[in-house]
Amino acid sequence: MLKRQKSMLVAGASVLALAPVAMAQDEAGDEARLDTVIVTGEASQVELLEAFEGGQVARGGRAGLLGNLDFLDAPFAGTAYTSDLVTAQQADSVGDVLQNDPVVRIAKGFGNFQEVYVIRGFPVYSDDVTLNGVYGILPRQFVAAELLERVEVFRGANAFINGAAPGGSGVGGTINLVPKRAPDEGIRRVTVGYENNGQAYGAVDLGTRFGPMGEWGVRVNGVLRDGETSVDGQDRSLGVASIGTDYDGERFRFSADFGYQDNRIDAPRPQVTPLGAIPNEPDADSNFAQSWTYTDEEQIFGVVRGEYDLTDNVTLWLGGGARNGEEANVLANPSAAADGSLTAYRFDNTREDDVVSFDGGLRAEFETGPIEHRLVVSASTISSESKNAYAFSNFAGFATDLYNPVDVTPPAANFFIGGDLNDPLVTEEVDNQSFAIADTLSLFDDRLLATIGLRQQKIETATFDYNTGARLSGYEDEKVTPALGLVWKASPNLSFYGNYAESLQPGQIAPATSGGTPILNAGEVLEPFTGEQLEVGAKYDAGNYGATVSVFQLSRPNAIVANQRFTASGEQENSGVEFSIFGEPVEGLRVIGGATFIDAELSRTQGGVDEGNTPIGVPEIQANLNAEWDVAALPGLTLDGRVVHTGDQYVNTANTVELDGWTRLDIGARYTTEFAARPVTLRARIENVTDEAYWASAGGFPGANYLILGNPRTLMLSASVDF
Repeated sequence: MLKRQKSMLVAGASVLALAPVAMAQDEAGDEARLDTVIVTGEASQVELLEAFEGGQVARGGRAGLLGNLDFLDAPFAGTAYTSDLVTAQQADSVGDVLQNDPVVRIAKGFGNFQEVYVIRGFPVYSDDVTLNGVYGILPRQFVAAELLERVEVFRGANAFINGAAPGGSGVGGTINLVPKRAPDEGIRRVTVGYENNGQAYGAVDLGTRFGPMGEWGVRVNGVLRDGETSVDGQDRSLGVASIGTDYDGERFRFSADFGYQDNRIDAPRPQVTPLGAIPNEPDADSNFAQSWTYTDEEQIFGVVRGEYDLTDNVTLWLGGGARNGEEANVLANPSAAADGSLTAYRFDNTREDDVVSFDGGLRAEFETGPIEHRLVVSASTISSESKNAYAFSNFAGFATDLYNPVDVTPPAANFFIGGDLNDPLVTEEVDNQSFAIADTLSLFDDRLLATIGLRQQKIETATFDYNTGARLSGYEDEKVTPALGLVWKASPNLSFYGNYAESLQPGQIAPATSGGTPILNAGEVLEPFTGEQLEVGAKYDAGNYGATVSVFQLSRPNAIVANQRFTASGEQENSGVEFSIFGEPVEGLRVIGGATFIDAELSRTQGGVDEGNTPIGVPEIQANLNAEWDVAALPGLTLDGRVVHTGDQYVNTANTVELDGWTRLDIGARYTTEFAARPVTLRARIENVTDEAYWASAGGFPGANYLILGNPRTLMLSASVDF
């Protein structure tokens, strides 16, 4: 394992060493390009950076309290996907958009249908995705892609730039979503569509700008989906409505966005937990769900953000948001023997969330001799209250089959009950506060950028009894999280960077026993879990295309029992190399692609069991390539194709059971024309063209090994009319 890890780091370092040679440009070309990378929105908390050549990704994205940073200036790695890509691929959710990212893989939540995003081998729960930089505001399990202007992926530990994630994930990265903005030219568009097996789709997108200089903008979106999906017998209804407004003045910039989403799936195809060896995959479109199961979530949410330039060099900002959400599920997630025989029991639950979140700060730019400073001071807070109730049927369960499902009469959910499903009590509260300061120093005519910072964080959580509401346990602790980032601009279009950053998760409470053995420090609250990251990389801007490469080592503590004491002395280490490319290298040909190589290891475990093995659900290799081609012989026609590859994944920490790697092919076409003097765009897309049946992921929640079957061949057709 150590030899493999060292070889990966050497390979990554070799790529970095060759970068200046491979990316060399003549002096005149460099100087000309320097002008093109000075863009509006740099360090802003509201303004977005412009799109990169080809329009599929942006020049950069949000880096927490540092604001929006151009990718060449940021001491971190990431990619920001634009609404143009979302629309072109007829994306349904955030997960669909992230199928383009070579560093991200999509999984599901534990016992539910929450999208989980695995970055650098560590999960990011949808609870910990930010909306316009604000935690806790987004719908928990699913976010409709039609709401989004940008999907911004930040790779790596981020407790300093964003604060600790309230859901306790985000070790390997985070995601920020930006609501749609009214374009300068306005938009009035109606779209209708169809997905094979009978799902109808309709959307309206209206936006305009007004005011003497077009400084005000309003954007309204509505979405309806209804009918059977490409999974046999799985029906879905989705309703989405949003309104956003923004103001782009000389000194004051502002945005306010409000949304409603109601997403219901009947007979949702469940996850499968293997009892030993992995059963063969059933047909890609098969559904082994019980017909009486469903998941339903209804969310109302909003976020506002504004900034004001007190002077040419001093800016204040404030952002905040709130969400009220209700969820109800009736599920039966089965366990599977190697021959495909299934056992399951019924699980009902309800959940209600109320979340309020704020952040604010000040940014000041000044000079001390030859050094330029960008000083940022920021404070943030998030408070959430969750109400939960559950009910199980008898754990003896019922039998069915993966390949020949049996629909059974719903068993009574009266065997094990917690709370009232119709009136759940508060079972969890989270209150996080933080204060941060950062200074980005610019030296040698802006060729060297050094960012140093600290964030003081307070984490407070409490849990309550489902039936009585009595407080069961609580946690309160503080931690200082440092960060250091360096950027060296070898030329105007080539930069090298490095960083030291940390992740932060709430510490756990020592249990009374473990495996029947008494724990000597039962009830002790462990300090927050701090993970560490070291990363170096290079970024290149050729004008019409860009490329990045990074080498990282990231660790996360795990709670284990040692000498009958519950401690945070366990550890997982993920080391890797990432490469990505994006842009329009040839006129009419746009690409997004890359690969990630990860060496993940359980470096310290309880009693040394499985020590040195690979964690569950972390593939050694994953790669993506998406290409779009404008057909010159037929103006208006664009063809596209995407290949997604994920390598083998272990399903147990003993590394005796392994999922086969898989490769998926998606293709699409769109044609832009006019009808009755109105712009019309026709789109067709087939995902999983070969109808490959494959287990897409193992786990998604630490220590769990449930399997998710990949989606079947799916045909999507749509037509948009601008009026």
